[in-house]
Amino acid sequence: MGKRRVSKSLRLRETEQTTPVVQESKPRSWHRGPAGEVRRDLDPREFAAIVHAGDGVLWVDIDLRSTPQHALLEKVFKFHPLSIEDTLSPDGRVKFEEFPGYALAVVRAVRFVHETEDLYDIEMFNLWVFVGKNYVVTVHGQHAPGVEATHERLQRATDLLERGPSRLMHHILDATVDAYFPVIDQLDEFVDGLEERVFVQFEQEALRDIFSVKRLVLQLKRHLSPMREVFNTLQSRPCGFIPADSQLYFRDVYDHVIRLNESLDTYRDLLSSTMDSYLTQVSNRMGRVTKGLTVVATLSVPFVVVSGMWGMNFQDVPLSGWPHGFWVMLAVQLGLGGLLLWVLQRRGWM
Repeated sequence: MGKRRVSKSLRLRETEQTTPVVQESKPRSWHRGPAGEVRRDLDPREFAAIVHAGDGVLWVDIDLRSTPQHALLEKVFKFHPLSIEDTLSPDGRVKFEEFPGYALAVVRAVRFVHETEDLYDIEMFNLWVFVGKNYVVTVHGQHAPGVEATHERLQRATDLLERGPSRLMHHILDATVDAYFPVIDQLDEFVDGLEERVFVQFEQEALRDIFSVKRLVLQLKRHLSPMREVFNTLQSRPCGFIPADSQLYFRDVYDHVIRLNESLDTYRDLLSSTMDSYLTQVSNRMGRVTKGLTVVATLSVPFVVVSGMWGMNFQDVPLSGWPHGFWVMLAVQLGLGGLLLWVLQRRGWM
């Protein structure tokens, strides 16, 4: 994979406000009944009966771009108005809250935007996960890597539904956090490229790219830091909808979030050091140039002084009438220049 300019290849998109509206009123869904039968893409009119019965496991995936699908949060699942309002805020705070009858986890997801010419364009967005006694409801916009990965997993094997809503929730959140690791790997490649450009090639555009990557790292850090508290709560605080045996699995996701935050801290420090090194090299190169110009100016002093004195408009200038006067004065100037050069070298000034 070739090195690419950061300012053109690595950017961060915060929200999905320009995504088109979807009119599909039937959300994607999976249901495992009490007898073990598995169905998918159920009629929304069945959701209320399944939730009320409290048997089996139901997963409903709500697309925020569809108004009919979003209305199911209130009409079928009877979520609190504050929770429903949270799903309408694309930049809402990352958090975990417990309500009567369900719990809500809000996490920040990330993906590479492959639809643009920039191969490593990055987009971030919220994912809302509701978990109840026998159901999980996910709410997202156009993209949700963790949700898509879980759908693909269920298409291969439906054993995940047998483990209960909390384990299904864990798998969705785990896949969402895992989507950060390719971004971190790409950051590592860009940082390596920047170091080569600063220390080997010394490109003038490197400073702009350093600022671009550092800004991206700080923005990723801003979104990932609150997620530590969310997963720490999921893996340690008692919750009626997440059994103790499921909390052990959330501990693994918490470790992943810690690793991601530590990696971002490392890249932030490394970028700061790289930027300081670049500025130091700029200063050193300017010092060498200034030193060279100073030496040239110093060596030219004898030529300027002697030529100025013997170039005055007087009749009785010494050696002016001597046939070999020019060569004598040239030798004197060269001698004085050599003497100055020797003095500079003796004193270590060059």
